[in-house]
Amino acid sequence: MDSDLYDEFGNYIGPDLDSDEDDQSIYGQEPQDDIDEDMDEEAVASPDADATAVVLHEDKRYYPTAVEVYGPDVETIVQEEDAQPLDKPLIEPVKKHRFQMKEQDLPETTYEMEFMADLMDTPPLIRNVALVGHLHHGKTTFVDCLVRQTHPQFDQGDEKPLRYTDTLFTEQERGCSMKATPVTLVLQDVKNKSYLMNVFDTPGHVNFSDEVTASMRLCDGIVLFVDAAEGVMLNTERILKHAIQEKMSITVCINKIDRLILELKLPPNDAYFKIKHIVDEVNSLMSTYTNGDENAIVSPILGNVCFASSLFGICFTLKSFAKLYADTYEGVNYVEFAKRLWGDMYFHSKSRKFTKKQPHSTANRSFIEFILEPMYKLIAQVVGDVDTTLLDTLAELDIRVSKEELKMNIRPLLRIVCNRFLGDFSGFVDMCVEHVKSPSDNAKNKTDHIYTGPKEGVLYDDMSQCNQSGVLMVHSSKMYPTEDCTFFQVLARIMSGTLHAGQEVRILGENYTLQDEEDSRILQVGRLWVYEARYKVELNRVPAGNWVLIEGIDQCIVKTSTITDIQSPEDLYIFRPLKFNTQSIIKIAVEPVNPSELPKMLDGLRKANKSYPLLSTRVEESGEHVILGTGELYLDCVMHDLRKMYSEIDIKVADPVVAFCETVVETSSLKCFAETPNKKNKITMIAEPLEKGLAEDIENETVSINWNKKKIGEFFQVNYDWDLLAARSIWAFGPDTTGPNILVDDTLPSEVDKGLLNSVKDSIVQGFQWGTREGPLCEEPIRNVKFKILDAVIANEALHRGGGQVIPTARRVAYSAFLMATPRLMEPYNFVEVQAPADCVSAVYTVLARRRGHVTQDAPVSGSPLYIIKAFLPAIDSFGFETDLRTHTQGQAFCLTVFHHWQIVPGDPLDKSIIIRPLEPQPATHLAREFMIKTRRRKGLSEDVSINKFFDDPMLLELARQDVVLNYPM
Repeated sequence: MDSDLYDEFGNYIGPDLDSDEDDQSIYGQEPQDDIDEDMDEEAVASPDADATAVVLHEDKRYYPTAVEVYGPDVETIVQEEDAQPLDKPLIEPVKKHRFQMKEQDLPETTYEMEFMADLMDTPPLIRNVALVGHLHHGKTTFVDCLVRQTHPQFDQGDEKPLRYTDTLFTEQERGCSMKATPVTLVLQDVKNKSYLMNVFDTPGHVNFSDEVTASMRLCDGIVLFVDAAEGVMLNTERILKHAIQEKMSITVCINKIDRLILELKLPPNDAYFKIKHIVDEVNSLMSTYTNGDENAIVSPILGNVCFASSLFGICFTLKSFAKLYADTYEGVNYVEFAKRLWGDMYFHSKSRKFTKKQPHSTANRSFIEFILEPMYKLIAQVVGDVDTTLLDTLAELDIRVSKEELKMNIRPLLRIVCNRFLGDFSGFVDMCVEHVKSPSDNAKNKTDHIYTGPKEGVLYDDMSQCNQSGVLMVHSSKMYPTEDCTFFQVLARIMSGTLHAGQEVRILGENYTLQDEEDSRILQVGRLWVYEARYKVELNRVPAGNWVLIEGIDQCIVKTSTITDIQSPEDLYIFRPLKFNTQSIIKIAVEPVNPSELPKMLDGLRKANKSYPLLSTRVEESGEHVILGTGELYLDCVMHDLRKMYSEIDIKVADPVVAFCETVVETSSLKCFAETPNKKNKITMIAEPLEKGLAEDIENETVSINWNKKKIGEFFQVNYDWDLLAARSIWAFGPDTTGPNILVDDTLPSEVDKGLLNSVKDSIVQGFQWGTREGPLCEEPIRNVKFKILDAVIANEALHRGGGQVIPTARRVAYSAFLMATPRLMEPYNFVEVQAPADCVSAVYTVLARRRGHVTQDAPVSGSPLYIIKAFLPAIDSFGFETDLRTHTQGQAFCLTVFHHWQIVPGDPLDKSIIIRPLEPQPATHLAREFMIKTRRRKGLSEDVSINKFFDDPMLLELARQDVVLNYPM
């Protein structure tokens, strides 16, 4: 553009284009009138026209366009006025997002992609497995070993960890996985038979346990990773319990066995006992969570325990190690040999037999003699005698190492030697094949567990048989953003049927029911891929039993979804939403720095909500946008994604707070009643605390409101000593169907017209649900309260007992009964596990004491110099705890905190004699009042709870009369 022809605002100020004499000077060519006016458009726009392309205008003048500059495919648009907003540049630069590893082209693999696609048609040869375990127990590095084995380009033998499934740069910088990432590989077992292994690498940090839940939903079994030096830790135990609840097949990988040798320097005998202790600990946890099921056991002899060192690229089971001996010495039956390599088994060298009795006092167990000692000797020679005896030993073992490799540092050399000695990861594959069921074998168990529909019919039969030619049923549980973060690709498991690219499907959200079909959409599937973390393999169809990454259907999915054919042979039901083993209890309020960017922030919040399974966002009545997460690291990651990836704006964040609950500790001091606005109906209620443990049973779905009355009655009679009438009169749990409160109809047929009462049952239940969702103290959920309907006067005419009359009244009477039953505030308590050396234990106690924490256990970790301190800490006092702890222990202590239980805050929240002064720490007895008032202020509510708001005039008179009677006894 010639700068002399345009002013600073882009307006044309050059010569008049209508005058003929200027044509020559502007364009450097003959005046436009010299061109034949009868010339048609095709001739002018012909592709053969070289030099300057010309466009014909209505007034038959010709102006050249920039076709030769931008290319023949570029469309030139002439706009009369500027419709572009001022805050957008005329030519916007293309933004390159660099949040994750750039997607690679299809790499060279040890198998053909066509072979992998063919295996997808054979469910018996597929295994869907999640690698789970505590933080830094080696899951991601283990996947790296599998990738190196199948992708020669990554097997460079370098010291730097690959971290193949940590595709986000933030994950690589922190050295900690934050997203569950699937990888599909073709791997061979001990007999060299190929299997399609769908492996999910999951985060180990307790804050990201929601990712583990989402990945377990798509799997048939888990491999529980346990660090050989650290043993069973906080998240190991939690994940194991969760896997048992999710009905997963369980196998164990004892990883980092090199630490026993090189770091702890344990002799082989002690290393054996350390490993045995881990196996016993896992078994004792399993028997606890399976209620003593004798079949739920892991043992190296059974083959469901493998041993690994992901750092040095080795993994073996007893069977795969025995195969090494069988390959070297003829006539060894490796299957039988493997059975004698664990426990109190000894090899008698003279008789060449195995005995349970020790042949002589120095004899070692067979596991030590045949497995640990050869490994110890080999590692010791690489570490200590590289120049002297190593070559001879390697020659004996038929391990070839080049001269260049011998000059390497110890660690990469050790990796090469160990890898070539123990071969590939066939032992791991063997363990998964034998002890994790295939999609076809596990289909019935999986369908029964996650499908909410009836256990009969065409749909159920197709899913329970994993029928690839049946009705399409797909369950999605995870979403991954594209590189530019504009939309998401949906990861799903196909339960039955076959999904085709470009197919039209019906998508049912989590709120879909037969009664309310609003949460469903019909959309067209885009492309389909097999997800490989850093590259994708595109397919045109994916049959049942497999995982698939789907394009183009993310708009209407929030967390999980059910995808099916447009036309269904019977009524549709959804797959159960995810059930997490923790809760989002930490809240932050966010707002954009520039208020005009609020729509961008809301769009970013929607996207973050899709990306994190347990994240929840909501708008308070005060208008503030609140994000709820599991912990500080979790919310830090959410805010990074929100600011940098999804909304790209500056966002202000308020100080973090926690979610509270409201409860009662006594029975209502009087019967509370309320009349409907039309004075035709009257409901009487009281509130009282629930029995201990009942709230947790309801939340964990140990008991369900959907059971028939007889079954519910039996549960409450047997477990909580309820009388038969009360147990069969339960109307609802609330809020929602798994909320920790109960509504009971305690009226008698002789006093109340049951027919009329049942006619307004739905309205009263709705009022109860509304009331328990936000209580009267500070609009936080009510917990652990039983509401009893004692009396009800209901109008005979249906017109006078509509929902508009009854629902708000039921809520109001629930509130008044609640306030009369000594209300209290509840706060979340975290369970803290601190790992520290013995000399730092006192500092840990000091830091906990300053934050209202109390230690429940401290004990040394067997076979290591560390101590484990277990404690409870109020979540509201946990902010900055980790930093504080590291400061006091010079960085030697490491802690993990996770929500554990709700506990009553000391003090009375309604005690008006307590005066809260700003910036002053309150004594313990004032805390409840302080939390309530500050929460109300934050939500824009009035300073104090007004009882008059919930009581009718007749009720206030009754209250005053009873108050007089109580204060002045006759």
